[in-house]
Amino acid sequence: MMLRFRGMRAVYDRMMVGDTIMAMARITAVLAGMLTVAAGASAAQANVRPGAPAVIGRWANPRGTLAVQTGRCADGALCGQIVWASPQARAEARGAGLPDLVGTQLLRGYRRNKSGAWEGRVFVPDMGRTFSSRIHQTSPATLTITGCVVGTFLCKSQIWHRVA
Repeated sequence: MMLRFRGMRAVYDRMMVGDTIMAMARITAVLAGMLTVAAGASAAQANVRPGAPAVIGRWANPRGTLAVQTGRCADGALCGQIVWASPQARAEARGAGLPDLVGTQLLRGYRRNKSGAWEGRVFVPDMGRTFSSRIHQTSPATLTITGCVVGTFLCKSQIWHRVA
């Protein structure tokens, strides 16, 4: 069933809505897979270079299936690459067509905005797509990561914890 909105040239298909809902579910799964409880703030601080932005370090997911190392991209922006993945996470990525999850850059091109947050893109491996994202540092050992399917709509936030 097609819906045509009067006064607009765009035609919206019900399938588009279903695709958006599926994309949000996948972003939620990836963000959930990227977060974890850390060993503690003192051990977490050992992973930060003096003078580096506090968001640089190693972050892990709550299920213990991924570890992501954040650092500077070649262009000076903030990026994050998977440095460890559990056998389960690797199998899921292979099933989605990604041969090796380790080494995949999940966080791409983040730049600090006026409010001190970082804005960039998050790559969702099982979809092969990137989506807008924002990182807020909530403590020395935690970040709140928000990923959105459409602009600032259909967003999901998770808390990442630093690991030593």
